[in-house]
Amino acid sequence: MAGPHPVGDPAPDDGLLPASAAVSAAERDFGVYLHVPFCRVRCGYCDFNTYTATELRGVKQSDYASQAVLEVDAAARILTASGVPAREVATVFFGGGTPTLLPVTDLTRMLAAVREQWGLADGAEVTTEANPDSVDAAYLGALADAGFTRVSFGMQSAVPHVLATLERTHDPERVPLVVEWARAAGLDVSLDLIYGTPGESLANWRTSLEQALSLQPDHLSAYSLIVEDGTKLARQIRRGEIAPTDDDQQADFYELADELLAAAGYDWYEVSNWATSDAHRSRHNLAYWTGQDWWGVGPGAHSHVGGVRWWNVKHPAAYSERMLGGLSPAAGRETLDAPTRELERILLQSRIRTGIPVASLSAAGRVEVAGLIADELINARAALTGTVELTLRGRLLADAVVRRLSD
Repeated sequence: MAGPHPVGDPAPDDGLLPASAAVSAAERDFGVYLHVPFCRVRCGYCDFNTYTATELRGVKQSDYASQAVLEVDAAARILTASGVPAREVATVFFGGGTPTLLPVTDLTRMLAAVREQWGLADGAEVTTEANPDSVDAAYLGALADAGFTRVSFGMQSAVPHVLATLERTHDPERVPLVVEWARAAGLDVSLDLIYGTPGESLANWRTSLEQALSLQPDHLSAYSLIVEDGTKLARQIRRGEIAPTDDDQQADFYELADELLAAAGYDWYEVSNWATSDAHRSRHNLAYWTGQDWWGVGPGAHSHVGGVRWWNVKHPAAYSERMLGGLSPAAGRETLDAPTRELERILLQSRIRTGIPVASLSAAGRVEVAGLIADELINARAALTGTVELTLRGRLLADAVVRRLSD
């Protein structure tokens, strides 16, 4: 089960945003995230806001799309009433959970609501996450016909015992099939991998990388497994049933990923993400890292508009009650002050390859640049031409770089 809400102020029932949210909105992109909080089973490592059928307390998955459409409609009204100018949607992302547990008609209906309220910009990126065992060729074809442009498959690993530890239920031999079907439908393909699973060897990780690369995805994400408090995996480690992966092993996994991906023609553009070209980068995720605006639809979804951040009630039953009652689903919010926004800018933009302009740093941050070059944490040539860009060593120690630039 997901953790507690962030600490913030109560959100008004009408959802209206402060006037500050509208400032310079026309200069920022606008995206929509739609959270589908359903999974067939709960993986032992997962602390996302997701629910299996036995945890829904009477809420029906079949009703969810209609409730999400209600929030899309409400979002358009709230932004207009708050003075935020209307903008076409640059990116749409369906995440979860497993969005493709829903019938394809539900996903296409939600996308149609987004298109009706705001319109999709020319070349808009429309992505859904999918488990390999949750789609077939017809489903993927229907997504493409409805305007989806991209699918991100949760491959995680190609090694059965690693998938078993993660409690992933798909057959790794199905991944090539779903990639082939997505390609045939005209969809871009991203694969998500996880490294550092307890019991995973460097050879296991190499196998996963090589099998993923053999499928020639347009984009690949490789995330270090984070053992979150409250998960089944955390309890297993605490009881000594499973030995955790240490930091040195995690670094070895990352370095191998970067080596193999670079050799195969993939460029890193964010610490955990590689793409075959600029055109195949995840523009939706880049919007998060560069401080653009987005509305998050669904239970537990987070939103950000103009320095105002809010989050919805978590349980689908609570979400349903508020949507059907005509109330905003927001549970709390915060208006970020200038120092917090600056810290987040450094935290997020330092992780992407385009980096941070040296001139935009504080005086104290600029003083740190020479030391970061000496410690081989940032690219010397890029820094001398005015940009903080992480080296491979810097990507492994990104948190330390952020602390030095923001102190």
